[in-house]
Amino acid sequence: MSEEIRKAIQEGQTVLGLEFGSTRIKAVLVDGSHQPIAQGNWDWENRLEDNIWTYSLEDVWEGLRGCYRDLTQDVEARYGVPLTRLAALGFSGMMHGYMPFDGAGKLLVPFRTWRNTMTEEACKKLLPIFDFNIPQRWSIAHLYQAILSGEGHVKDVAFFTTLAGYIHWQLSGEKVLGVGEASGMFPIDSEACDFDARMIEQFDELVADRNLGWKLRDIMPKVLCAGQTAGWLTEEGAKLLDPTGALQPGAPMCPPEGDAGTGMTATNSVRKRTGNISAGTSIFSMVVTEKPLAKVHEEIDMVTTPDGSPVAMVHCNNCTSDLNAWVNLFEAFMGRLPGAAKLDRNELYGLLYREALEADADCGGLMAYNYFSGEPVTGLNEGRPMFVRTPDAKFTLANFMRSHLYSAMAALKIGNDILLKEEQVKVDSLTGHGGLFKTPVVGQRLMAAAMNAPVTVMDTASEGGAWGMAVLAAYMYEKEEGEALPDYLSGKIFAGQTGTTIAPVQEDVAGFDAFIEKYKSTLPAEKAAVEGLK
Repeated sequence: MSEEIRKAIQEGQTVLGLEFGSTRIKAVLVDGSHQPIAQGNWDWENRLEDNIWTYSLEDVWEGLRGCYRDLTQDVEARYGVPLTRLAALGFSGMMHGYMPFDGAGKLLVPFRTWRNTMTEEACKKLLPIFDFNIPQRWSIAHLYQAILSGEGHVKDVAFFTTLAGYIHWQLSGEKVLGVGEASGMFPIDSEACDFDARMIEQFDELVADRNLGWKLRDIMPKVLCAGQTAGWLTEEGAKLLDPTGALQPGAPMCPPEGDAGTGMTATNSVRKRTGNISAGTSIFSMVVTEKPLAKVHEEIDMVTTPDGSPVAMVHCNNCTSDLNAWVNLFEAFMGRLPGAAKLDRNELYGLLYREALEADADCGGLMAYNYFSGEPVTGLNEGRPMFVRTPDAKFTLANFMRSHLYSAMAALKIGNDILLKEEQVKVDSLTGHGGLFKTPVVGQRLMAAAMNAPVTVMDTASEGGAWGMAVLAAYMYEKEEGEALPDYLSGKIFAGQTGTTIAPVQEDVAGFDAFIEKYKSTLPAEKAAVEGLK
């Protein structure tokens, strides 16, 4: 097998997917059977500068090159040959956010990530005009907020895009986005696989008196559906990715996608009535709907699959950051113990997560809020991680861990209760992926309780979005005439794949429901913490 892989690498028959996550950049190289054969990683972290969550362009390029270099070193170590040619490639990133450029290609303001909750005024004004929920993290919300705030850079905007769109542009010269990623910039017309033309006109009319010197359509990327070719790796782009010069240009590139689209792809969740839950630094669920929702809900975003089908998305800014902080604290304590056994981080996470299964179903009177940043689903523009309990609460390690795991899922549950109970959306299957599910059983069982539905974790779930991006690139490269993305995934990617499914335990469901009622009634304390703790 190694000889076959070595030959595929040398002949340029492998496909690369690379994704910029919130805390890690990951690259996955797949062979002709779509199996990962090598990977690269690069850790990074956003910064809060001038009260804005951002990454610098220096961080972006250092991370891209570092991740790709780590991949090539893995290839060399495993197969003894250099990586010089690719059959196809694609890039993905955290959805949404705001990267505006002038006519010379200069970034006008630091990258504003999905994590910022500074656009409430813009969203509230756009909702009745579009009759469509515009979340705070969407690119159009950031652009309109900058207009409302009188930011000087707005008149100089010649192009704005997302992180994935920026990377793709620099490596291919093409200003394009995959439709799934584009649906985090501006509402999509699924029939046209393009931005909604009526709403673009409405926006232009809204800002006509501002004399901005541009029309919205002119400064937005071109939208492409999965399977279309989105350009080719240029000579300059190859050198940006691989400064050693070993990588040859010319490989076709698929449309850049967001982490939501790669998550749907990586979990075979692009058909109607399927859904997936991605749980890492942020947490979101995606359910492919059969029909439009009965009304607009500010807690639910309408986006699309990579091939343009409508998706109801519940996106929450906070998930594992506070959990990680507590695990770090336990790890530091253990390091102070004389003669203590050394556990690696995965073992420590497993030990603490499994403890939660021994807890009271309602957490025994403990309450936690994991808000490192604002949480639009619950109406907070800023966050303060908070843990609180009643004096007579059952303050055990098990209840402590379960309260923090519940907290990581709580905002998602609030949004999905609207989708599944009020809107009566039907879901045949839910698939989980991301760091929260890395420890077997625990996150999966508690998520099944939150959603009151079976949750499946597939064997490929640990490959994540980078692998999903590689699959989208492979689809573009090798699909048959007229072959739809759902059929390609079911027939060529996931045929024979195995996974584990956990059905909800009714005691857990009742316990989570009781927890969430206390969670909602205690929210004023979290809001007071935001006001009082500066």
